[in-house]
Amino acid sequence: MSECIFCKIASGEIPADFVYRNEKVFVIRDITPQAPTHLLVIPTQHVASAAEVSDPAVWAAVMEQATEAARFLNLTEGYRMVINTGAQSGQTVPHLHLHLLSGRVFDWPPG
Repeated sequence: MSECIFCKIASGEIPADFVYRNEKVFVIRDITPQAPTHLLVIPTQHVASAAEVSDPAVWAAVMEQATEAARFLNLTEGYRMVINTGAQSGQTVPHLHLHLLSGRVFDWPPG
């Protein structure tokens, strides 16, 4: 998808602060962090939202890398994983991505 910012990051067209990258998924630091640690875990394959995922391997890659990033960064105090689906939930980029947040207390219920 030529206009998708995450696809442009995946292709190297736009630079990003990469934490991890392989052929299926990449992890970058959010440019507008909402917590001291705020990473985005993004599948390389363009999928517009969680509602559009048809291949369970996409979920496996995203969740595996999110938990691996949490271990790597030693987020022992806990962390929150968030996936917004659709504009009404707060999804601003139409490409599936998981927010991995840590380093502060999170209220419940969220938002």
